[in-house]
Amino acid sequence: MTGSGTEAVVAPEGGTVRELLRAGPSAVDLGAIDPRSTPGLPAAAGSGRGRKAWARGQVELLGAALGRQQEMLYAAASGVAGPGAPAGAPTAADPGLGRGRPGRVLLVLQAMDCGGKDGTIKRVAGAMNPLGLHIRSFGPPTEQERRHHFLWRVRRAVPPPGYVGIFNRSHYEDVLIARVESLVPEATWRARYDEINAFERKLTAGGVTLLKVMLHISHAEQGARLLERLTDPTKHWKYQPSDLDSRARWDDYQAAYAEALSRCGADAAPWYVVPADRKWYRDWAVAHLLRETFDDLDLGYPPADFDVAAERRRLCGG
Repeated sequence: MTGSGTEAVVAPEGGTVRELLRAGPSAVDLGAIDPRSTPGLPAAAGSGRGRKAWARGQVELLGAALGRQQEMLYAAASGVAGPGAPAGAPTAADPGLGRGRPGRVLLVLQAMDCGGKDGTIKRVAGAMNPLGLHIRSFGPPTEQERRHHFLWRVRRAVPPPGYVGIFNRSHYEDVLIARVESLVPEATWRARYDEINAFERKLTAGGVTLLKVMLHISHAEQGARLLERLTDPTKHWKYQPSDLDSRARWDDYQAAYAEALSRCGADAAPWYVVPADRKWYRDWAVAHLLRETFDDLDLGYPPADFDVAAERRRLCGG
C-alpha cells in the first residue's frame, strides 16, 4: 500500500498500531493512557499544525486502500445468498455464523459522549463503498428489545458475509451504562462478561474478524466538545441534557470501561484504546487498525466461475 513521493502511505513507528494500542492482556489502567498522545505517529508527520494536514492526507490514502480490500471481501461472498439478496444476509433465526461461510469484519466503536464515534465513521468508513457496509447504532433498548436477552438485538445486527460491519456503541453498553446507572442488579451485569466472551468466541469461530476500539478522550476535552455543541446552533441537535448527568459519573464510567476492557480482551477479540483528544490522530490510528486487520485476511479477488475466453468470444461475436 504505497505510492510515489509524497503519495506514499508511511508506516507507523515503533511497531504496528495494533501492537502499540492493544489494551491488556493484564488489567487496563485508562488513567495511564494520555488521551492527547500519538503512539506510532512517524517523524514524517512533522510537528505543530502540519501534523494535522499530514495525517488527513494519510487517511485519504489509507481509505483508498481500505476501499479496495473491502471490495475484495465483498466479491468473495458474492452470490452466496442468490440473486437479489445481500450476500449471506443474516436473519433472526440464522445470524449467518455457519462455519465455512465467507468472512466479514466487524468494527466495534465505544466511547464516552463526544468521544468521536460518528466522526470516525464519517472519515474512515466514508472512503468505503456503502454497498458493502453494514452500520448499526445502539441506543437505549426499545420495549421489544427489553423483552429479550441483552444480546438479542446485537445478534440481529451482525454483518452479512462479505460485509464490513460497524457498531456505533454495542453490546458493551450492557456492562457500562447498565452498571453505572444501576439499570440491572450487580449480579446480572457481572454475569454478562462471560456471556459477551462466549458470544464473541462464536462470532470469530463463524468467520467474523472483530476489531474493538475504545476512543479515549479526556474529561477536559469532553467538556470543550459539549460547550461547542451548546454554542453552535447547528450542533444543538447533538446535545442531550442527560450528557451532563453521565459526565457527573465520569470516574464510574472510567472504572466500568477499564473492567470491560480487562475482562473481554481475548486474543481473538482484543480491545484497542485509541487516544482521541486529537481528532486527526484518532482517524489516522483507526485507519491503520483497519488496514492491519484487512492485511491479515490475505484478501484477493475470486477467480471467475465461468469460461472467460468463451464469454469474450460471445461478446465479440467470434
